[in-house]
Amino acid sequence: MTSRYRSSDQYNALSPRRRSVVKAAAATAVLAGPLAGALPARAVDAAPAFLHGVASGDPLPDGVLLWTRVTPTPDALPGSGVGPDITVSWTVALDKGFTNVVAKGSTTATAASDHTVKADIRGLSPATDYWFRFSAGGTDSPAARTRTAPAADAPVANLRFGVVSCANWEAGYFSAYRHLAARGDLDAWLHLGDYIYEYGSGEYGTRGKVVRPHAPTHEIVTLADYRVRHATYKTDPDLQTLHTRAPVIAIWDDHEFANDTWSGGAENHTEGAEGAWAARQAAAKQAYFEWMPVRPAIAGTTYRRLRFGKLVDLSLLDLRSFRSQQVSLGNGEVDDPDRTLTGRAQLDWLKANLKSSDTTWRLVGNSVMISPFAVGSLSADLLKPLAKLLGLPQEGLALNPDQWDGYTDDRRELLAHLRSNAIRNTVFLTGDIHMAWANDVPVDAGTYPLSASAATEFVVTSVTSDNLDDIVKVPEGTVSAIAAPVIRAANRHVHWVDTDRHGYGILDITAERAQMDYYVLSDRAKQDATSKWTRSYRTRNGTQKVERTYDPV
Repeated sequence: MTSRYRSSDQYNALSPRRRSVVKAAAATAVLAGPLAGALPARAVDAAPAFLHGVASGDPLPDGVLLWTRVTPTPDALPGSGVGPDITVSWTVALDKGFTNVVAKGSTTATAASDHTVKADIRGLSPATDYWFRFSAGGTDSPAARTRTAPAADAPVANLRFGVVSCANWEAGYFSAYRHLAARGDLDAWLHLGDYIYEYGSGEYGTRGKVVRPHAPTHEIVTLADYRVRHATYKTDPDLQTLHTRAPVIAIWDDHEFANDTWSGGAENHTEGAEGAWAARQAAAKQAYFEWMPVRPAIAGTTYRRLRFGKLVDLSLLDLRSFRSQQVSLGNGEVDDPDRTLTGRAQLDWLKANLKSSDTTWRLVGNSVMISPFAVGSLSADLLKPLAKLLGLPQEGLALNPDQWDGYTDDRRELLAHLRSNAIRNTVFLTGDIHMAWANDVPVDAGTYPLSASAATEFVVTSVTSDNLDDIVKVPEGTVSAIAAPVIRAANRHVHWVDTDRHGYGILDITAERAQMDYYVLSDRAKQDATSKWTRSYRTRNGTQKVERTYDPV
């Protein structure tokens, strides 16, 4: 089979602009401790080596993006800026034994890209499992499975995606990834943001206990910092395993940068102490595109579109690069038409995607909740931690300015577009909020359910990041039993909310329905945490409404 592929060298042109953070010699001296923390112990005398695993992403009908990071010499640590150039080759085959090879190629890993490598393989067959591996200096990487998307005109009967969000290294172990990897039935998995966290050690979401410390231990600001933090996460064995089982489709949210990121800054960024926001943002984006198997469709962003036969059209959003600054509530600015969450170009792009799509389902990978949310009359002891988790003012006004609630004109325009063009079967897939939700998306929440629903939304909880019971420090399920009925009473489009548990989702799609099965973990702080199914909701073709179903797929 003739293969067509593009060298990863071409990604240098697509990446955000490069910034000199520290000279190579200084980086090695100053960052020796943090850098070493981003490598397994065996890295000291093992080189070349593939210590951060391999991954694939963004599947197309004829190709997939492959990723790895090679350690060419023991001193070529992530973020160090040192180490020799090294040739890295890749092999793609139809079998795990690599006897039926369909694509081969090579590129050069350099310190300029932190010795990360991407290969955009083309010429593959649609809806097909492939195996791939990398090689350098006589050393082979682990072998990994990936899968191409169905042909654009294929009548696909079924698709199944894992769905995750918000994985804080310090707060626990990534057992959710292990359970997803063990399934063996995923066409791909979606990561909806907060793949990493930027905080210094012990500064965020650990319920008073750091399960495993971040590297570097300080808040990440420079390019070297972001590289080390990405590298640390990529040493997690459960994450490495999941990356070898299915391709990932990822978008970023705020913690890949800093908390509550907007186009010109972030809540967790101080210009005087931490330098110019533009420099930090550029560093974070560069490290992200180096370390993630993401194909940037538009340079410097993660918004792009993928198709899975005639069944699914998937639009992936970037809700951090173009947004206006979050505003204080109660002054009417959330309704200002000059403020935007998406940016004009991205909103027009999304509207055009939804209108032109000829697939049965239109999925939107969405990093913050689009469904409106009102607090209702929660008791004071619950309102304060809920406000903290949702980014609300402590007095409990009924909006979250970091979500679509803080940018109501964008939401109004998008939902009106769905209604006026009779666009059916739009499903928003959302992370960020560290809770699980199943929502209708009403055109007018105040009159719902007497008025129409324009779409549906499935929100997955966090992999490890604090949810409400962690903040209040009470047994799991305690808060949800009290808060969920009040939340639902004040938000009649909300069919279900679980404020307390960690886990993941399985989205199963047929022509008749899109169903989300919600799974929860026994204990985020235990490496051997078990997983169990807890709830399932679906939206049936043509209804634009969520309903409960009583068995997982």
